[in-house]
Amino acid sequence: MAATDEQVHRQCMQRFIELANRMKDEGVDRRVVSAGLMTASAVYATYVFAGNDGTLAPAGVEKVAAAYKQQLEHTQRAKQVRREGGTDSD
Repeated sequence: MAATDEQVHRQCMQRFIELANRMKDEGVDRRVVSAGLMTASAVYATYVFAGNDGTLAPAGVEKVAAAYKQQLEHTQRAKQVRREGGTDSD
């Protein structure tokens, strides 16, 4: 059975977290790891939407920033649900 996009998304997320944790365990400050992940995400998002040599127009930057904000808000809601004993799995 083929994995769903949601399953692949979760697997990708877990791999990034595992790599970040390895870097932290190697002595890299968590803030630096987080900043590196954010920069890598920005570079990759630019590549996805504009190609290797392209750049995002201001509207594209706003769209990527809004998507990141939406994901951050979703993650915080899921953490709140878990803290309150709910079952959200993010």
